[in-house]
Amino acid sequence: MREGAKKEFARKLRASMTDAEKQLWRHLRQHQLPGHRFRRQHPVGPFIADFACVEKRLIIEIDGGQHNSVADASRDAWFERHGWRVLRYWNNDVLGRTEDVLADILRMLEAIKR
Repeated sequence: MREGAKKEFARKLRASMTDAEKQLWRHLRQHQLPGHRFRRQHPVGPFIADFACVEKRLIIEIDGGQHNSVADASRDAWFERHGWRVLRYWNNDVLGRTEDVLADILRMLEAIKR
C-alpha cells in the first residue's frame, strides 16, 4: 500500500474505532500517562498500529474475536525486528479492567530505556 493510501486508511480507522479502542484512547490521549505521547491508528512500516508511543517505540494492539493469531504473531515479529515492542490486550480486558491495562502499559513504558 502506498504511503498516501496508508495514511487515508489510518484516518478511516480512527473514525471507526471499536468501543475498546475508544475507551483506551480516552486514557492515552493528551499525555494522560505522565510524559508519554501516543498516536492512534499510526502507520508503522507496512502496518497500522492501534496505538503507538513513538518515543519509546511501543505499540499497543487491541484484539477482538476477529483477530488471527498467526497473522498477529507475524505482525509482532515484524515490529520487533524493527525495534518496536508490542503489548496486546483483548477488548474485554480493556473494557472491564481498564486500570489494570493502564498500569501494565505504564510499567512497560517505565521499563523501556530510551
